[in-house]
Amino acid sequence: MKLVGATSFGGPEVLGLHDVPRPDPGSGEVRIRVHGAAVNPTDLAFREGFYEPALRRRVPPFAPGMDAAGVVDAVGDDVTGWEVGDRVMAVVDAPLVSGAYAEYVVVPAASVARCPDSLSLHEAASVPMNALTARLALDSIPALRDGTIAVTGAAGAAGGFTVQMAKHDGLTVIADARGEDVELVRSLGADYIVPRGDEFAAEVRALVPQGVDGVVDAAVQTTAVFPAVRDGGHFVPLRGWDGPTPRGIVAHPIMVSSYSRESGKLRQISQLVDDGVLTARVADVVSADRAFEAHERLGRGGIRGRLVLDFAALT
Repeated sequence: MKLVGATSFGGPEVLGLHDVPRPDPGSGEVRIRVHGAAVNPTDLAFREGFYEPALRRRVPPFAPGMDAAGVVDAVGDDVTGWEVGDRVMAVVDAPLVSGAYAEYVVVPAASVARCPDSLSLHEAASVPMNALTARLALDSIPALRDGTIAVTGAAGAAGGFTVQMAKHDGLTVIADARGEDVELVRSLGADYIVPRGDEFAAEVRALVPQGVDGVVDAAVQTTAVFPAVRDGGHFVPLRGWDGPTPRGIVAHPIMVSSYSRESGKLRQISQLVDDGVLTARVADVVSADRAFEAHERLGRGGIRGRLVLDFAALT
């Protein structure tokens, strides 16, 4: 089978097509014939060597990719509920397993859910990892019923899903946006929109003088958002955090890998897409053999929606 990966770490140019053996599913696993694999910022970090210590026990080429959508191709022992031909999407826990940038990927059955009926397989590939990240971020904030949260990076994939889920959960949502993204973020359901940047915290405090109950920091502004949070409130960074927090603010650094086998939550996400609560946003579909171009585009910034690699057309 064809796999897009790297034998060394570096810039987009290290990505290439490789012929590798097709994997077989073991007990509790399914094999998916991948049609689409989303390109996420974590894939760029993977390619640059961020996960190199975890990959030392693996044999190159190393395939990035945490989102896959396609068709069940084979089912391992002790798997029920899946048949060959089912349309599915999955979160792929790279680098613990070979990533989604491949014609075939084997994942635990617990990482799989049916694709939303309303989406193509390429569109569905943009959903699992970012939507599960949003769900985990909100689940990390305890006892937030009827509360108010602020979301940075709301125009991005994880931030956008967070806005939509928070509204569905009954929360009041303050979201940031640059001028060109205001209408997009408004369409996601934010109650209030503040400018993205250095004045975020001050703008939030102008709306909520006592501070919001929590901030989901998808834009990685870290300490700059602390003034927006009430005393004893909550800070959820999406890229990790181990520093101090002021005024009793509780940090909840998250890793989506902790939800990588939460198929029930992924099924709920699929239903929310079909119900019109969540919006899958695909910026472009790129041939898998041009993955390096997709990485270059994402690295330049400004992409709204996900770039998706097309593996269905590879022969």
